[in-house]
Amino acid sequence: MLTPPRTVVRREAGLYALERALQRRGFRHVAGADEAGRGACAGPLVAAAAVLPEGRRGEIEGLADSKLLTPASRERVYAEVVDRALAYAVVVIPAEEVDARGLHVCNLAAMRRALASLSTRPEYVLTDGFGVDGLGVPGLAVWKGDRVAACVAAASVLAKVTRDRLMVELDGVFPAYGFAEHKGYITPEHSAALREHGPCREHRFSYVNVAAVSGRDGRPPRARRPGGHSSAEPMERSGASGGTVGVALGEQPRPSAPVGEDVAMEGGVR
Repeated sequence: MLTPPRTVVRREAGLYALERALQRRGFRHVAGADEAGRGACAGPLVAAAAVLPEGRRGEIEGLADSKLLTPASRERVYAEVVDRALAYAVVVIPAEEVDARGLHVCNLAAMRRALASLSTRPEYVLTDGFGVDGLGVPGLAVWKGDRVAACVAAASVLAKVTRDRLMVELDGVFPAYGFAEHKGYITPEHSAALREHGPCREHRFSYVNVAAVSGRDGRPPRARRPGGHSSAEPMERSGASGGTVGVALGEQPRPSAPVGEDVAMEGGVR
């Protein structure tokens, strides 16, 4: 049986080259998925997925990895992605769920749920760094995918802006920690606030630095969380709709599958 030739996409070809190559191979609807908040020790983990339209309408001025954009630029690109995307979805996992299920399991489950929630079914999926199985369509994990593929960059912006907005809201509830500035990441200012005030219920007690200042390192995360369970519920956003996120208890961490400086596609994995 003859196999199709490999398609090699050079990184210098630009942010849209990977999707265009897939579309030339017959995959019209290419979805990208990414997350925000893996490295934070407070606040939710947010995953997003997006399908951009083919052609010029799918080319968004200024689109890039969300970490490379200023807050004002992210907000502008976010609005453009929401306006132009064929489909997009955002899933939010609260800190309590990250403690109970584990960061990597929650990350994969959130990306899977975001992709499954897209109103336009993707024919191919690109993810940033981590392969996500169980999608029923081919997919490829791309190293630094938010700097390589436009749909992944779009998902990155959706996730980052959503999470930043939530952290600003949490700053109004827990003003002692400066969440509006550092967004829950481990900055010197955040570490100093943790030492002075101890953790709040929006901190991730499974993280070493939070567990250390809680003074109860030997207890399970849920037993360490002040004020009982967090009032935040897992939620899913697809346009204006909401829902819940289920996390698979038996899911095991899966290593990332980085590719080299060029991205080679041979149909991906199912």
